[in-house]
Amino acid sequence: MDDKIRSNGRYNYRKNLPYYLMMLPFFLLFFLFTVLPVLAAMVISLTNYDLLQSPGFVFLENYRRLFLNDTVFITALKNTFIIAVITGPAGYMLSFLMAWLINELRPKLRAVLTVIFYAPSISGNVYLVFTIIFSGDPKGFLNAHLLSLGIMDEAMLWLSDEKTMMLVVILVSLWMSLGFGFLSFIAGLQTLDKSQFEAAQVDGITNRWQELWYVTLPNMRPQLMFGAVMSITSALGVGDLTIQLTGFPSAGYNTHTIANHLTDFGNLRMEMGYASTIAVVLFAIMLLCNRPIQALIKRVGT
Repeated sequence: MDDKIRSNGRYNYRKNLPYYLMMLPFFLLFFLFTVLPVLAAMVISLTNYDLLQSPGFVFLENYRRLFLNDTVFITALKNTFIIAVITGPAGYMLSFLMAWLINELRPKLRAVLTVIFYAPSISGNVYLVFTIIFSGDPKGFLNAHLLSLGIMDEAMLWLSDEKTMMLVVILVSLWMSLGFGFLSFIAGLQTLDKSQFEAAQVDGITNRWQELWYVTLPNMRPQLMFGAVMSITSALGVGDLTIQLTGFPSAGYNTHTIANHLTDFGNLRMEMGYASTIAVVLFAIMLLCNRPIQALIKRVGT
């Protein structure tokens, strides 16, 4: 019996060998540019490395320094979670809602609106637009309108005032969240089998919300999973946005994030061992946040 199972195992492996060979280039690239850098970062995080001298192992000293002595990191951790908790779920639901509504339109209008909503995530000048809108000058777009309406008596320094800069970053992050997740939702909605909706009506589905929960969402689990991963990753990895809007470092470190802290030690101070420690911690946070979200999505429609 065991010989037969082993024989079948060899037969199945040989039968599927062409498929493994077709996947091999992707696996090699994935290992070289994803797995290997992560493993290298984990090893370097245990060293004191500045690119000029040979790395020396300090083991967990960098982690002790990060959590016990680095007050700026604690501030960055708090700011990152504030942004992620608000923009992650809100951006995810907003992306799906907009995709669901746009999918109901005519094909030509749907294509135009898809481009309009997706464009901000790939545009390089979107930060410039928001910098003009939230300019602290009295003639800035938002300030000028609010002053003319009598809502404010003096211009507000939106991007440098510690009371408003985080709000601006969150608003812009929400606008930027309509990216790859939104596009995957549109694609998923387009591939749904229409016959399932007809069968659902026969089984007693009476409104669009029941149709959404019992038919649409269960058939879109792969797209929902992809959108959730992208949403969590982008929300926790926000960095360029805060630099472009509020400067680096921001006033009082009010919008300083983990990604900004990583940029500080990795690109400016060249403390690669410490920067790798920050990167490993950020990677671990992303993994820990993804697990419950994936478990939740698997229960959709059940």
